[in-house]
Amino acid sequence: MDSLKRLTPFIAVAAQLQPADMGTLAAAGYRCVINNRPDGEGEGQPTSAEMEAAAKANGLDYHYLPVISGQIGDGDVAAFTALLDRVRGPALAFCRTGTRSTSLWALSEAHHLDPETLMTTAKAAGYDLAGLLPRLEQRWQQAPRTEAIQPPAHTARYDVLVVGGGAAGCAVTASLLRRDPGLRIAVIEPREQHYYQPGWTLVGAGVFDRARTERPMSRCIPKGAQWVRAAVAGFEPEQQRVVLEDGNRLGYRVLVVCPGLTLEWGAIEGLQETLGKHGVTSNYQFELAPYTWQQVQALRHGRALFTQPPMPIKCAGAPQKAMYLSCDWWHRQGVLKDIEVEFCSAGAVLFGVADFVPSLMRYVERYGAQLNFNTNLVAVDGSAHKAWFKPTTAEGGALVEKDFDFLHVVPPQRAPAFIRQSPLASADGWLEADHETLRHPRYGNIFSLGDVCAAPNAKTAAAVRKQAPVVAENVLAVLTGRGPQALYDGYGSCPLTVERGKVVLAEFGYGGKLLPTFPLDPRVPRRMAWDLKVKAMPSIYFDLMLRGREWLAEPHRLPHEPRPVEASPACDFQQEKRG
Repeated sequence: MDSLKRLTPFIAVAAQLQPADMGTLAAAGYRCVINNRPDGEGEGQPTSAEMEAAAKANGLDYHYLPVISGQIGDGDVAAFTALLDRVRGPALAFCRTGTRSTSLWALSEAHHLDPETLMTTAKAAGYDLAGLLPRLEQRWQQAPRTEAIQPPAHTARYDVLVVGGGAAGCAVTASLLRRDPGLRIAVIEPREQHYYQPGWTLVGAGVFDRARTERPMSRCIPKGAQWVRAAVAGFEPEQQRVVLEDGNRLGYRVLVVCPGLTLEWGAIEGLQETLGKHGVTSNYQFELAPYTWQQVQALRHGRALFTQPPMPIKCAGAPQKAMYLSCDWWHRQGVLKDIEVEFCSAGAVLFGVADFVPSLMRYVERYGAQLNFNTNLVAVDGSAHKAWFKPTTAEGGALVEKDFDFLHVVPPQRAPAFIRQSPLASADGWLEADHETLRHPRYGNIFSLGDVCAAPNAKTAAAVRKQAPVVAENVLAVLTGRGPQALYDGYGSCPLTVERGKVVLAEFGYGGKLLPTFPLDPRVPRRMAWDLKVKAMPSIYFDLMLRGREWLAEPHRLPHEPRPVEASPACDFQQEKRG
């Protein structure tokens, strides 16, 4: 495998390979092998059938396109070009020395890349194509004039490209730059403002001022990173490029995808027309959290509904936190006895980690709240003060109509459309990722974290705090040709504000395993946890996490360093396959 040379991020070439090399190629991220050497050309040469069997056993596509040495014809070039246009990449082509495969590549690209570029690229890989120069020049000169006059635009390239400037994007960028300040990193983010979203529950309870949860994006993008103020339209992982909405493309060696999720307000009929009016509100929107507090103070009697949509959602405890803090206020004002409180959840349980349910149920009972499980909000008529719910059980059932005087809505949530419609998405639309390394299972130089990640952890800012150093260490490992070493244990935290001055600090990992930071029973509501949530967390977020200061966030690591895999296509930083 010492002969393996990368020509572009899409294709590499090599001298004669052996069946035993197929596993190494698969581990390095290659997806296709092209054999350009005819059978029987040399003594001890493995047959194409043997190579194909080994390739397929390791999950690689295999193509046999034999070319006689010194006799590359136009038909061979056309066949190679057609093959490259349809194969899964990255691909590796081989022959006896790699020269034939390199020549086929150069001739296939000569219609849109000038001979000097092709010669220079081949020379850098150790192949002298001087004898091929007349044919390269001829193909270049015969290319259609539109291509010759309008060559492909320059594509800016970065060591690391981060999609999303929210909590995950800023935290992982800062973590990377603290480890290697020399990295060339860009963060793609269209928004001008950055929000501390966990604070909006406290805004809706009159504890926080809304301004405390907002900062200009320019103050949050880590110093040393370039801020690309644009929106992403799609991905071209085979060419290692991100497509922006204006049609421009940015290249990368490693891509980190963390744009957050989308709030589907329009999925509930009539909701958008009445939000912020008629007592209909939501702490999930920056502009509406103050309206929540206004309505909580104004309500003296009647029915208050709090809803929770199907999972997954960001901060799964936030829907009931809004209920607890509202009920606590009404209790302190002496009006709770005149208010009928209902918590309507599409789920079947109050909280996904069973250890915390008894503590929460004591507050449900204290506030006299009615729990309605397996019921999902589907429509609202604000002016009529009516809401309709659909049963979520397998048996289904008719819509249930409820009157309300106060309605706190949590909208359905899913990955953004440009993620769902991309080759990076899982069947459910979230961005695929190994649950421990957070690396994409099919593209070895792509990572994700935060709310868009398909890992089955709680979608919270606390999860990001633990994910960021894991991704940062694994990105740097891939950039240096090594495998990921850092592991994420699924940590998430949900500070459940059950009353003013008391919080159940729920900290847990994969499988609901309790992962408390402090040596105290995490199921007990505590004043200390309230002070941490209200007084310390905003500063921890803005001044520590977003600046790469990883307080109590050391990642777990594999016990043994694996042997580096040579020539991974994920680490290439040269020209791409097509323009």
